[in-house]
Amino acid sequence: MPADYHMHTPLCRHAVGEPTAYAAEALARGLTEIGFSDHSPMPRDDFDDWRMRLDQLDEYVGLVQRARAEHPALTIKLALEVDYLPGQEDWILQLAARHPWDYLIGSVHYVSDDWDIDNPKKIDQWRGHDPLAVWTRYLERLTRAAQSRLFDIIGHADLCKKFCFYPPGDPARLFTGFLEAAATNAVAIELNTAGLRKDCREVYPSRPILETARQLGVTITFGSDAHAPEEVGLNFAEAVALAHGVGYTQSCQFTRRRRELVPF
Repeated sequence: MPADYHMHTPLCRHAVGEPTAYAAEALARGLTEIGFSDHSPMPRDDFDDWRMRLDQLDEYVGLVQRARAEHPALTIKLALEVDYLPGQEDWILQLAARHPWDYLIGSVHYVSDDWDIDNPKKIDQWRGHDPLAVWTRYLERLTRAAQSRLFDIIGHADLCKKFCFYPPGDPARLFTGFLEAAATNAVAIELNTAGLRKDCREVYPSRPILETARQLGVTITFGSDAHAPEEVGLNFAEAVALAHGVGYTQSCQFTRRRRELVPF
């Protein structure tokens, strides 16, 4: 199976299980490579309540190193999932320099300073907004993230579908500019199986988006977005079948932010 490059730790305050337990589950499922990519800290620890504090960053690295030591048969990569917010580019560069990361996942959760659109606590805000306007704003930020060259992978590209607030027409049409930016800047997108566990009941991104990505030459990775050990590699068979179905035969693996294409 391909590497599972999207996994969290209890430091983000909404996951359970130590990294070594995730690693043990990966081996049990037949994975040979995984990567931890927990939510990165922000300059202010009170920015929200679903990420590690800045003073926990070294602790996070230590937990991943412990998992490596306890499971030498498994390749374990060190990474972060980093929120892209306009104006935070210097902060992202500072984070990138703090440790020898293998890759950085760039994700968009916020369409404004105080609305993280995938937060169940804020679902009522969707009901007060035009879905097309929200999706458009989300994609503006996602495209800027791809253009920034700060990231190696873009996470859960159509996260905006999580709660099933869809714009009229085919949403895939909105993603062409983003995918062109990803292709131009050699940024991969992930097939994130967590969508199958959400209201949308669909891998992120949808098949039509992935078809366009394949046509444009965008590379891919795979991620379970695991927040518990039993979610490691979950639904990877479906994700692999989806990728094969649109013509992908290779995915990206990263070491110290250098990309390699491997068959799956």
